[in-house]
Amino acid sequence: MKIIVTNNHYELGEAAGKDAASLIKEAIKEKGQANVILATGTSQFETLNQLITEKDIDWSKVVMFHLDEYIGLPITEPASFRKYLKERFLAKVPALKASYLINGEADPEEERRRLKNIIEQHPIDVALVGIGENGHLAFNDPPADFDVEDPYIIVDLDEKCRMQQFGEGWFKSVDDVPSQAISMSVKQIMKSKHIICSVPDSRKAQAVRDSLEQPVSNLFPASILQLHPSCSFYLDQSSAALLSSKHLV
Repeated sequence: MKIIVTNNHYELGEAAGKDAASLIKEAIKEKGQANVILATGTSQFETLNQLITEKDIDWSKVVMFHLDEYIGLPITEPASFRKYLKERFLAKVPALKASYLINGEADPEEERRRLKNIIEQHPIDVALVGIGENGHLAFNDPPADFDVEDPYIIVDLDEKCRMQQFGEGWFKSVDDVPSQAISMSVKQIMKSKHIICSVPDSRKAQAVRDSLEQPVSNLFPASILQLHPSCSFYLDQSSAALLSSKHLV
């Protein structure tokens, strides 16, 4: 696992986006197609901004999945992750070969089965992820299920997770934050060949320390990334503030 500490969130996004672009181009060169997972939320703003400006990516050979979506939230709502990706990514890379967004307005069981059948035919080359203030990976809040085999699962969102979504300004009140979501499972994320984890902001400093310095535990869901053979953590000075010196060389 690599840990890269940058000066600020702009440098973080630039470095993570360049890394992602390189890995996507490498996958296309090796097998003619790249299958990617994109995360959403404020932590991904600069990473995605950098990625879409990278040159020489043949987007017509890229297939995109995403991590999670609220159940029952219309795509017209500001907090919809489908809306986020349509506006911040898909509209800017119209040549994409395919994109498979999670429809939180569909029947949840039918939707996760639909996506299961698709993603099982597309081994993931590059996953862009973040971690939550509670250490969640996608919407796998603690204690996360590290063993479930299904690629997509229905999850209940804990209070700290819902408070984070409200605190970031996506909802008018915490009561407006849905209580359930369809989330990519931890096992499915860990199947990715490469993982790029972008985590800016002091709000995430404790979660970063727990993820990198605590033993792997479902109480710290993102700690599972310690076991991945090719995972890079991109941090800024604020999110890295609580790390021990061994991680800051």
